[in-house]
Amino acid sequence: MRIAVTGGSGKLGTTVVAVLSQAGHEVVTLDANGPRGPGLVRVDLTNYGETVDAFFGENDPSAGPEQASKPAFDALVHLAAIPAPGILSDVATFHNNILSTFNVFQAARRAGIRNIVYASSETVLGLPFDVPPPYIPLDEEYSARPESIYSLVKHLEEQMAIELVRWDPTLKIIALRFSNVMDPEDYAEFPLFDADATLRKWNLWGYIDGRDGAQAVLKALELDITGFDRFIIAAADTVMSQPNGDLVAEVFPGVPVTRELGEHDTLLSIEKARRVLGYNPHHSWR
Repeated sequence: MRIAVTGGSGKLGTTVVAVLSQAGHEVVTLDANGPRGPGLVRVDLTNYGETVDAFFGENDPSAGPEQASKPAFDALVHLAAIPAPGILSDVATFHNNILSTFNVFQAARRAGIRNIVYASSETVLGLPFDVPPPYIPLDEEYSARPESIYSLVKHLEEQMAIELVRWDPTLKIIALRFSNVMDPEDYAEFPLFDADATLRKWNLWGYIDGRDGAQAVLKALELDITGFDRFIIAAADTVMSQPNGDLVAEVFPGVPVTRELGEHDTLLSIEKARRVLGYNPHHSWR
């Protein structure tokens, strides 16, 4: 496939571009940042004109053969966003993220792209869990509980996707609710979390190795369905050395436990992603 990846210069995006390319796909990054060269089109995704132009592959041929117009994309991976709450003001986060996602979805539809995978977020599950979760392990079965403007946008993006696929039965949009993305160099800090179980309670001690996040993107692109679906994407284990039973008893006493927790198994259930996508995380900080 010829795949557009927004935010391909970011932390997860860089790995996604590499994994998709290694799988034999032609990848073009659409991003406001990144080194100049083939495979990157700099785009302000909050500008609909720029966004739709990029999705139709319209670039000035006089800029060089590699910048010439190319066929429409077969698929879209949308990762571009202000990646967390608290980086910019709430208003700036809302305006940037909701507008860019609408522009990307709309431009992709206009360009005839019917295979869309995008980054939703674990935050829609109720992070930072100052209000305890409804049960543990968490899954995709309960209604979104956004607790920040960033998370509210992620919830609204999922709702937008639901309506878009209702309007167009040929359209596929998959939301991947990524946990906290980590690269191997981040793992040196993990043992420090053991000093205080509350340090990482904000996402039930979860994380996702960027390489496994990219695997989930590839699996989602390859899934032959139409309509909308959502999947929690996390590593198979927690960030902690303490066993899950002790962590839950200390930090979330009284929260119903709906299944065997395992000693270090992720408390952000990836059962649905395993079953439907064939997702199988290979990487662990351990």
